[in-house]
Amino acid sequence: MEIPKFHETFVPILKVLENGKTLQAREMYQNVIDKFYSKLSKEQIEQKTKSGDVLIINRIAWGKSYLKKGGYIEFPKRGYVKITEKGKSHVNDNLTLKQVENSDNYLEFYNQENSKNSSSPSVIENASPQDLIDEGFNQIDIQVKDELLEKLKEIDPFYFEKVILILLKKMGYGDFVETTKTGDGGIDGIINEDKLGLDKIYIQAKRYGENKVREKDIRNFIGAMSGDTQKGVFVTTSSFDKGAIKKAHDAHHTIILINGIKLVDLMHQYNVGIQIKATYEVKELDNDFFEDTN
Repeated sequence: MEIPKFHETFVPILKVLENGKTLQAREMYQNVIDKFYSKLSKEQIEQKTKSGDVLIINRIAWGKSYLKKGGYIEFPKRGYVKITEKGKSHVNDNLTLKQVENSDNYLEFYNQENSKNSSSPSVIENASPQDLIDEGFNQIDIQVKDELLEKLKEIDPFYFEKVILILLKKMGYGDFVETTKTGDGGIDGIINEDKLGLDKIYIQAKRYGENKVREKDIRNFIGAMSGDTQKGVFVTTSSFDKGAIKKAHDAHHTIILINGIKLVDLMHQYNVGIQIKATYEVKELDNDFFEDTN
């Protein structure tokens, strides 16, 4: 028996979850191995990826990720998985990678993630090894950003505000001051662009799930600035409706809007809330080494 490809774990995952119970991800991984891959040898079960992950667990985890993006399973809370009604309707199907990638939920996910650098959600046909490496890294980045956004939506709202201030600090916007949590007039933090605090940027952070930031929120933010500064940054884990975007654009102040997708892009770029898991070396022939051999 061979170690399954990640897409070959789709149906086993759904079958393990088909009773509708919420399982810890690790419990689900083990159940899939016990019920469907018990004939793998000890060496296969313990085989590692180059980054040190257990290969079979890594494959199941990627299968879980694709099923979630396709709407077949959901993550009711951190570290747990549960089948959806859509997933239940496909338990007995021979669910393929192409079917998952062509599902409405999956395509919607990639549109929302604005994965403009991705050549295709699937493996590139007729690709060079370098193309496959680049696409593989891109897929990992998308996955990390997806997990990061989900995490931001569930953390304490006050801590979310601090995360935004830490990000802006890493981006080089000077020292920040957290405002008090009562009577702050809608201002969550203040960035001092200069040492004396003569030039300020006001920050508003809204940790929303599905609700969009509306025109009223931007209007209140402008009002809270009270002529003390002309610069503001409004950050949310969701998005802005058309009224909010127009209000910010038409304001006499300079107001930068950062939605959830842009936020995780910036956090990924500046390594806020993420860490480097592994570093890979790609080697090539050193022709200069052989120039003086004659």
